[in-house]
Amino acid sequence: MTDFIKRRLRLTVSKELLIDLEDRLRAEAVKAFEMIRDRAGLNRKRARELEGQARFRMMEEGFEDVCQLHGGRLLDGGVIPNTELKVFQPFMRFEVEGKGIILGLAAMPEPKAVPHKNMSRQAGVTMNYHLSPRLDLDGSGPRIGDIFALFLVARDREKAGQIQEMAIGVVDSKYEGFLYYEQIDQFLSGSGDAPETRTTPTAVPPASSVSLKANVKPFVPPEARKPKKEDGGAGQE
Repeated sequence: MTDFIKRRLRLTVSKELLIDLEDRLRAEAVKAFEMIRDRAGLNRKRARELEGQARFRMMEEGFEDVCQLHGGRLLDGGVIPNTELKVFQPFMRFEVEGKGIILGLAAMPEPKAVPHKNMSRQAGVTMNYHLSPRLDLDGSGPRIGDIFALFLVARDREKAGQIQEMAIGVVDSKYEGFLYYEQIDQFLSGSGDAPETRTTPTAVPPASSVSLKANVKPFVPPEARKPKKEDGGAGQE
């Protein structure tokens, strides 16, 4: 199942998208910290609370902008496909070869921790029912349809304005744990995997059986040749 999810993610979510998201969201985290530090005039506790709220909203805006630049589309009417469930966060849909990924943004309290549940994410994970472990009595396996995935961010608790970990994950339909989780740098390290291509070596022709004469006189064009003296010619006594 994990391999199935990974293949779908790598097919649909491009390496360039993830790199741009990582750069943009790190920049937004720094911007939020500096904005609150320099302008809010709050004590440490209130400043950290306000920074957290500002950081996520600024990341959310950046997430939407970057996804749209890479061809992502907001869900039509904010409704999960094939349902009547509404979402209130920017969930972006990507499709390649008829296979879709709906990508959302979520903050983790710490690395590898399932993000807090809200109405939007709870609606999103309903699409992952057929990916969740269950008795597969009909033998049909995973159904081909959209998968709901999250771009996950965990702030660095020791360094203000910094991000400790970014990952991509798929939460099960009961919102109890991850069906798939991988740090972005690890995911990217395999994004360029491609089937090995083999080139056929050029055949070297066999050596010719024709040999040149050892002493070959160089060719001299006719116009460069000296005329021969004829016997009995002019000047002869």
